[in-house]
Amino acid sequence: MERDGIFAGDDPFAIARRWLAEAEAAEINDPNAMALATVGEGGLPNVRMVLLKEIADDGFVFYTNYRSTKGRELSAHPMAAGVLHWKSLRRQLRFRGTVTREEDARADAYYASRSLKSRLGAWASRQSRPLASRAALMAEVARVTAQKGPNPPRPPFWGGYKITPLEIECWADGAFRLHDRFVWRRASPSEAWSIQRLNP
Repeated sequence: MERDGIFAGDDPFAIARRWLAEAEAAEINDPNAMALATVGEGGLPNVRMVLLKEIADDGFVFYTNYRSTKGRELSAHPMAAGVLHWKSLRRQLRFRGTVTREEDARADAYYASRSLKSRLGAWASRQSRPLASRAALMAEVARVTAQKGPNPPRPPFWGGYKITPLEIECWADGAFRLHDRFVWRRASPSEAWSIQRLNP
């Protein structure tokens, strides 16, 4: 199968990292913005934007509040799909697979790298739950700031998730809507990828 140019290589994670690096140079805001789909109550899909923080050798990593709606859904159904769309590059990357928590030293290191206000915000926000007012949220931020100080630890309810994909699709816009699409599939993470070109 002929794959060259932007599709060159057999490792889809390497291609994804290369595409993200190109997007970082071309996109104005949040080139790592990712639509994350989870399985909600009763099997109803749920999707929202999150920020992809790492493309590891075996998965895609983002961080959030474990008690949020997405966190609860991932606990009940540890599977997800993601898509990154780069309008400036006219490309998108889709993937889906199983999900595990990232709660080790890497999660601690990423949390420590965030701004102090973001770290305190992670403590203060009861993500996805009803909020009486913005003033109530700011009062909670002030309370947490006084309690946790200038170097708060990572909250036990906040950390990473890694999507270990069973399928990755790379898509590039083509003239007359004759797009280029290649999909990498495997039955389990321990198996080798099969690669196939798809119709647009």
